[in-house]
Amino acid sequence: MRHDSGTAAPIRRTRVVAAALAMILSVPAAHAARAERTPVPDTERTAPVARNSVDELRQLMDAKQLTELRTTYNGNYGASLLFNPSTLNYYVALFQEKNFWRVIKTDSVENAEHVYRTFVQQTEQLAQVNIDTIRLDAGKRYTERLVSFNEERLRTLQAQVEQERAQSLQVSTALQQAQQQAVSLSTELQSSNSQLGTLQQRIQQLQLQQGNPETTLPTPSQPPSPTPPAD
Repeated sequence: MRHDSGTAAPIRRTRVVAAALAMILSVPAAHAARAERTPVPDTERTAPVARNSVDELRQLMDAKQLTELRTTYNGNYGASLLFNPSTLNYYVALFQEKNFWRVIKTDSVENAEHVYRTFVQQTEQLAQVNIDTIRLDAGKRYTERLVSFNEERLRTLQAQVEQERAQSLQVSTALQQAQQQAVSLSTELQSSNSQLGTLQQRIQQLQLQQGNPETTLPTPSQPPSPTPPAD
């Protein structure tokens, strides 16, 4: 009997060791089975990773996952406050037309409102610069048109003055010619009047002689004196 019990003890120890080894070896297999059952994410269905807040905002807007809470426009600048109901995040954007300049993401409504008011003030400042530029450009163009109009008017007035000066010179020349002609005619008239006076005097003399009944005879010539006889 002692021989049998001594033989059974080593057999029991061998069985305990084998059972422990089996348990140890079964742990990695269980972990491997759970790992096989764990679903692996489908990378093809995962949205592309946003490089920055601007890209993230564009992706959310394209997916129509944002709600527009506030928007203010000043000129072609604007500020918007957007909300993502899925993540409870706020997005505050400063933009010009369709180009986003700055986008700030926050989960605090107070911070979002503060950033939005700051962006609105910046849009006012940016728009004021743009408005001043538009006004100055319009004033410059108006001044250029006014200068061009006045230059054309000046050229027209100068041409009119030159024309009037030429006409005045022409009139002055004609007047001088007329005056010279008048002086010449006056001289000729005086000469004609003098000649007429002389002719009238001769006519009067002839008329007086024609009307006088006494004919004026010519004075007879004296006969020559006789020459005395010589001694």
